[in-house]
Amino acid sequence: FQQFSDSGSSRKEHVKVTSEPKPGFLERLSETSGGMLIGLVTFLLAFYVLFTNEGRALRTAKSLDEGLSLVVPLDSIHSISQQNEGRLVHLAGALSTSKPLFDPSYGLSIQAVKLKRNVEMYQWVEYEDSKEYEEDGEVKKETKYSYNTEWKSEVVNSRNFDREIGHKNPSAMAVESFTAVSPNVQVGSFVLSKGLVDKIDDFKQLSLSHLEDPHADVTRRENYFYHSDNPRRPEVGDLRVSFFYAGLSGDDPHLGSADRVTVIARQRGDQLVPYHTKFGDVLEILHPGDLSVEEVFQKEQESNTMKTWALRAAGWLSMFVGISLMTRIFYTLVDWFPVVRDLVNVGLKVFAVCVASSLSLLTISVGWLFYRPLWALLLMLLSAVPILVARSRVLPKKQQ
Repeated sequence: FQQFSDSGSSRKEHVKVTSEPKPGFLERLSETSGGMLIGLVTFLLAFYVLFTNEGRALRTAKSLDEGLSLVVPLDSIHSISQQNEGRLVHLAGALSTSKPLFDPSYGLSIQAVKLKRNVEMYQWVEYEDSKEYEEDGEVKKETKYSYNTEWKSEVVNSRNFDREIGHKNPSAMAVESFTAVSPNVQVGSFVLSKGLVDKIDDFKQLSLSHLEDPHADVTRRENYFYHSDNPRRPEVGDLRVSFFYAGLSGDDPHLGSADRVTVIARQRGDQLVPYHTKFGDVLEILHPGDLSVEEVFQKEQESNTMKTWALRAAGWLSMFVGISLMTRIFYTLVDWFPVVRDLVNVGLKVFAVCVASSLSLLTISVGWLFYRPLWALLLMLLSAVPILVARSRVLPKKQQ
């Protein structure tokens, strides 16, 4: 059954209570079996993530070492030397583009690598907060739905709301967001590849204080253009538009001088293109500011290390979740006995932590086997430690 209650006359909040019979043993066992299948997939996925991550990390590290040993710093960014044709080069300088980027709808132009128009619509947003409890042999779920009006850059489908009446949103925006990218980006005499241009993504909001209202039905307020009768009190369906830029490529009286970048890539004529290492990786590096060769490669090695540890953590967590789901059936079997159930739950979590840690270390060591055999063997020995620790704690309990 459902029970509704409204708070006040605004109808921005209501509560729904649903109930269903408490699931029996066979039903819970069936749900656990489905969870075991999901757990198995998650468990196997962890092996793939951990193993491939180690190969990727070592390959990237060796590729960066190769690049550091071969890179040639350019004496000038305004002259192209044929001696460096096909070589990995390092250069730093100011960004430049051939033409400014325009948004004629709002009378705006800027000399930059990228210009992003961000459109938001004032819409209803639904939030829900649920809690379950048992009553009269039934499992009841109480869900509190609340509604608020917010600026959102994506259309919120109000048809999915629990109560659409009074909270209906438009189905589309009259103005669309977009990102314009300059077709020709250079540092000195060198043209950047698409891959290098893609790395210029440090967007900053563009101040609109020096612009006029572009249309009679559009009002500028702070750094937004409003499609609204009253920007201070917007209504559902009203729009506001803001602009962001990345890679300032010319001196601007309001924004300052052009952004400077450091690039490491292969020289091909007047083009800067990807460099393929003998380890199968691609070096196509761009960082903001003026950096030396050593600083660039240090940043890349640090980024590789952070990515490696992040994927290791994700792999371990995936393995832990997988083992927990696969062993959940033991918890279900003793679910009727509260004391035993709690002990089994703790034991299963300890088991999952130990096994996940051991198998993760073992998988990482296998990934190292062809690159760092001694470290791989050491990790294999360490992989047995969590299991031995768990076993040493279980045996005294059995003796007691």
